[in-house]
Amino acid sequence: MASIGKIARRTFLIGSAAIVGGAAFGAWYVGRPAPNPLKPGSGEAALTPFVLVTGEGVTLITPRSEMGQGTQTTLAALIAEELDVAWEDVRIMHGPPAAAYYNSALLHEVIPGKGYDQSEFMHALAEYVGRVGKVMEMQITGGSTAMKDAYERLRVAGATAREALKSAASARLGVETARLRTENGQVIAPDGTAIPYTDLASDAAKVDLREPELRDPSQWKYLGKAMPRLDMVGKVTGTAAFGIDTRPEGLKFAALRINPKRAGMRNFDASAAESMPGVEKVVDLGNGLAVVARNTWLAQQAVDAIDVEWEDAPYPSETAAIFEKIAAAFDKKPNSTMRNDGDADAMPEGATEVTAEYTVPYLAHATMEPMNATAHYTGDALTVWSGNQAPTFTRDHCARAAGLDPAQVTVITPYLGGGFGRRGEMDFSVYATKVAVAMQGTPVQLTWSREEDMRHDFYRPGAMARMRGAVRRGSAVLLDAQVAAQSTSQQAMNRWLGISPGGPDKGHVDGLFNAPYAIPNHRVRGYLADLDVPVGFWRSVGASFNAFFQDSFMDELAHAAGADPLDFRLSLMRDEFPAGAGVLEAVRDMSGWGGTKLANTGRGVGFSYSFGTPVAQVVEVIDEGGTIRIARVWIAADVGTILDPGITEAQMIGGCIYGLSAAVNEEITFADGAVEQMNFPDYDALRMHNTPKFEVQLLENNNRLGGVGEPGTPPAAPALANALFDLTGTRARQLPLSQSFDLLL
Repeated sequence: MASIGKIARRTFLIGSAAIVGGAAFGAWYVGRPAPNPLKPGSGEAALTPFVLVTGEGVTLITPRSEMGQGTQTTLAALIAEELDVAWEDVRIMHGPPAAAYYNSALLHEVIPGKGYDQSEFMHALAEYVGRVGKVMEMQITGGSTAMKDAYERLRVAGATAREALKSAASARLGVETARLRTENGQVIAPDGTAIPYTDLASDAAKVDLREPELRDPSQWKYLGKAMPRLDMVGKVTGTAAFGIDTRPEGLKFAALRINPKRAGMRNFDASAAESMPGVEKVVDLGNGLAVVARNTWLAQQAVDAIDVEWEDAPYPSETAAIFEKIAAAFDKKPNSTMRNDGDADAMPEGATEVTAEYTVPYLAHATMEPMNATAHYTGDALTVWSGNQAPTFTRDHCARAAGLDPAQVTVITPYLGGGFGRRGEMDFSVYATKVAVAMQGTPVQLTWSREEDMRHDFYRPGAMARMRGAVRRGSAVLLDAQVAAQSTSQQAMNRWLGISPGGPDKGHVDGLFNAPYAIPNHRVRGYLADLDVPVGFWRSVGASFNAFFQDSFMDELAHAAGADPLDFRLSLMRDEFPAGAGVLEAVRDMSGWGGTKLANTGRGVGFSYSFGTPVAQVVEVIDEGGTIRIARVWIAADVGTILDPGITEAQMIGGCIYGLSAAVNEEITFADGAVEQMNFPDYDALRMHNTPKFEVQLLENNNRLGGVGEPGTPPAAPALANALFDLTGTRARQLPLSQSFDLLL
């Protein structure tokens, strides 16, 4: 009998807090509306937490961070579609830290199950549990959840504001609300009289809000179309404001140096830095130092001049020793057995056994904009300008660092120059706060050097997998997967919320236990490595390594069975998950899979189901005189409902490039307790000359809205590795692939 492994008796990592929180607070408390955090002035109206009407126009409040993924454009479209404002008049503002902007979809993942087979009851339960995020003030951009969270909520916000404006116009004109219509920011009467929303703001603010009726998708003007991005002009012209562009009056600049071994300081001598002209202060951060000066360059020179004796690392000092600790996790009791179908211990009669072991390295986020934050502490208030993914958590952590109440802290979230999970952490904002406290009354911008950034990341954990399978008569009859790595969830919950939850870590085995292959004897176990290497959420999280393990091994099983790799997957997926089979069929047709290949060419397929979205990719590689180039990639994804095809396609391509970059050349290694990689030359991504051509097809057969920002990343590594096997006959089971092949770099 199928099983999703002993979940009923225990709780998940975040889920323990969520479900217990829902019971403790009660259904009424969890379900009640969050207060509107907007503070409109005279003649203005905050009709909902997402719609602010002033004399100058309508501003739409987008609750998620914009880090290049286009999320604020589509969030605005969700509101504007129902509110009836002209696209050229749309103005947006990131919402302040507030419970009203909680992300309910983040907590959906705590619900047991594989996701793709979720029942209506379990989906409804997930919706309820998601409301606990309001109590926890989980205003977070991550987990490919922005659209899943906002799809109904922001349309309701726009429609609610529209109906309030119509009610105000009805009272003014003496015309029934049902006879009024809205268009381009105006309420229009049957006789053609048009009243701008701006003229109705004060009256609309007094209207009792009602549950509105949402428009049918057949009436959509913006949703379902590739809309001009609201951040495009500013970014092209250089006028868009990122965190590093913050310039309050009287600003000073700071740089920092933290223990490269992630421990404390034994002692330091700052006299050389303090004697440098333009240096204003040296600040002891506990595990490092910051220097405040009249410009960033001088601050960096000064902090590098400080003589420091560092404490030793709290983890093994060399990469090999770290991976020995990861391998040792297999000798312990598993943290989870999230899938346990049939009998994975027995070998089916007449089957051929296949085994393999895979290893992937630690990875950095390597955001294009260096980590930075600006803070201004006045003694009884703190303002933080921070390109962050978690404004409420940033507010709370900075408040503690400054000794203030959260209500005394203002967090302003500008554009993020890349995030990928790194800017979901609070450390860079907290360090800026500590420096600002030492410089009371003076705003200070703390900018990390690229070297400090790369050596003090919260890394994607290194991981190992031991895979055992069996094939018979052209199909898989056994798959027993074991994965060992550190837990990102445990570390993150400890850093963010100060809790160390136990129980099965679902994210740890994401991409393995929920791989939609109907294999009769199928078991997935996760083992947690006992290590203190700092790890965190990296684009696609557990699926980033588990998809490589899962779909590389599926390729090995296919070849052992003498089957075509793509047809092999399809035969195991058609009945289990038709939407997943659909994306495999799409890339098969797009790429001409199975046809005649050019000489010196290899092709590989990769599949992953992550964040509610099945994605299949076919990668084509070409041997050009001994150097292998990634030539083409075909991508098919089923996101359920395509809200913006242009942005969705861009995210699938961007996610794939991020995954290919990691697969080809990226790794974080350790020597003497410190990270060896310092800057982009040591940790290079794909560039224009070695980035392949892409073709993307988007489908809408999935029964629910899926994520977009991350699902394009996981299939890239296995698809490339499988293509290289097809070309060379060499099976690479360790990343990065440049260690095994002469790839164009």
